[in-house]
Amino acid sequence: MSAGQGSTGNVIAALCSFFIPGLGQLVQGRILWAIFWLILAGVLWVVTFTLGGWIANILSCIHAALYTRRS
Repeated sequence: MSAGQGSTGNVIAALCSFFIPGLGQLVQGRILWAIFWLILAGVLWVVTFTLGGWIANILSCIHAALYTRRS
């Protein structure tokens, strides 16, 4: 099974990141990226009252979807 872009794992990770930023990265085993996206989105939700939070949320999804594991 492929582990690159468009793979089932990446789609699931992107969906997870849509609901909770960083959760997709956590599912993929990338703990530091998960913490980064969770904190960034949380701060932007508080500071900008929505727009920045949504941007971080979408970027987290894209980041999870485009992940390719190094061999």
